[in-house]
Amino acid sequence: MTLKTKQANSAAHEAQKFFFEIGMAQRTKVGAALVELGLSFPQAHALRMLDPEKPMPMSALAERLFCDASNVTGIVDRLEARGLVERGSAEGDRRVKALAITPAGMELRGEVMEIMSEPPEAIAALSPTDQRALRDILARAVGLLRERAPAER
Repeated sequence: MTLKTKQANSAAHEAQKFFFEIGMAQRTKVGAALVELGLSFPQAHALRMLDPEKPMPMSALAERLFCDASNVTGIVDRLEARGLVERGSAEGDRRVKALAITPAGMELRGEVMEIMSEPPEAIAALSPTDQRALRDILARAVGLLRERAPAER
């Protein structure tokens, strides 16, 4: 490994440490706001992942939440008990359970999306120029992530 690669790698590691610290602080803040809505973080994340236009198989939701299907069952049970989602048979295969978000779930999902989209205070306090620069850098990183994701599956 060359010195330049080590330096770049070091900068990337430092950036990740900062990213993680900001992310953890934000998760704490978001978690408190979600508790006020009566939701756990996994329940809120599940609502975010559900496509309002198309029911989603529970197995697909488990994949998106990076958890076991048995864990999704508990999350969905609690959302369903509140009338936020409905289980039904998947189109084309009645054995597969698909989740549809209800009107009440859509309303709460909107609040969840707003809470989870709020920038961390540390980022909101940056100058508009720095905010745009950070956005542009992160957009490029996410672009690379999305390009590579299909190849890794």
